[in-house]
Amino acid sequence: MELDLIRKNDAEIADLIEEELKRQQNTIELIASENFTSETVIAAAGTVLTNKYAEGKPGKRYYNGCEVIDKIEKIAQERVKKLFGAEHANVQPHSGAQANMAVFLYTLKPGDKVLSMDLSNGGHLSHGSPVNFSGMYFDVVSYGVNEEGFIDYDEVEKLALENKPKLIIAGASNYPRIIDFKRFREIADKVGAYLLADIAHIAGLVATGLHPSPVGYAHFVTTTTHKTLRGPRGGVIMCGEEHALGIDKAVFPGTQGGPLEHIIAAKAIAFGEALKPEYKEYCKNVIANANALAQTLVDNGLDVVSGGTDNHLLTLDLRKIGRTGKDIANLLEEVHVTANKNTVPNDPQSPFVTSGVRLGAAAVTTRGFTVEDMKVVGEIITNVVKHSDDKDIMDKSAKMALELCKKHPLYAKEGA
Repeated sequence: MELDLIRKNDAEIADLIEEELKRQQNTIELIASENFTSETVIAAAGTVLTNKYAEGKPGKRYYNGCEVIDKIEKIAQERVKKLFGAEHANVQPHSGAQANMAVFLYTLKPGDKVLSMDLSNGGHLSHGSPVNFSGMYFDVVSYGVNEEGFIDYDEVEKLALENKPKLIIAGASNYPRIIDFKRFREIADKVGAYLLADIAHIAGLVATGLHPSPVGYAHFVTTTTHKTLRGPRGGVIMCGEEHALGIDKAVFPGTQGGPLEHIIAAKAIAFGEALKPEYKEYCKNVIANANALAQTLVDNGLDVVSGGTDNHLLTLDLRKIGRTGKDIANLLEEVHVTANKNTVPNDPQSPFVTSGVRLGAAAVTTRGFTVEDMKVVGEIITNVVKHSDDKDIMDKSAKMALELCKKHPLYAKEGA
């Protein structure tokens, strides 16, 4: 969307939008949960569709005048079903957390037991953290990773047999390895539990066959649309037809009101983009870039959780060198690199400080970064970790980062 109209009517907000655009253009974005949408997706998100209230679902709305809205939402549903091979899809959740909330509402009653990955080991807030609704209203048992950083499926099975959860969650916000959804379903079946696969981070890799799919194994699959899928911020729930009616009711009126139809249109466009052959090439490049970054860090004497990555992200483990994730993330920002502090398994630091930094390759790959570029990124990160007290090296690192940003321009036209 062009900024001229906004500037004409609200210069203060227009200036801040432009300031944020410049920040994104001049920053190497390594936050694993972020990406850059196409300008088409951005344009769709800023349309007159935002004006329409459309509570309910296509063909069964509580408001009149939804004939066009129904067509758009149906297209989004059909495209995401084709993308993942799902029987049913609800594209209305405002976020991945709300998608998970709807599954909880449909499958559980307050106090029911849930088995999910511990947040400090790579899980997600909405999988049972005590500060989140999922941990406040449900009895959560957590599994983690072993000393090597991998999920121990035997331990997951042992916990399931001991605790008899009603819902098991497979999926994470910070797990760099392949997830065995088939094994998770076998464990769920042994204890009569539902299986929820949260693929928010790896959705694009799943859609392109670069990570095994949970569809056919999990009773419910949730995802965000703004990470590897490169869509607008939002969520999706997929399931079999036998759960379709219950899931739809859990979304509305269960957990939210009117859907954001302008965002659903943007989702539809992103799903269409992901169905194109070039999107699979993009996802292949994401994995290659993440591996190149991990290998560069390891070659430079730094530790990476689990020793590497199978997907789009990795976590720098700073324990051996006595640095904190908070400090390194702040220092990286000084040299035009954004990443987020993150806990590592058995982290001695608090979640507000951490001993790790999570790094992702999805956004930079969208910009066109190559394996060779990621080696340079790895050198920049190494410089910050090892030589943050050397002004010359920090200045050099900042220059290297800006050169990469200039080499791969983002939204070259004003107003993206």
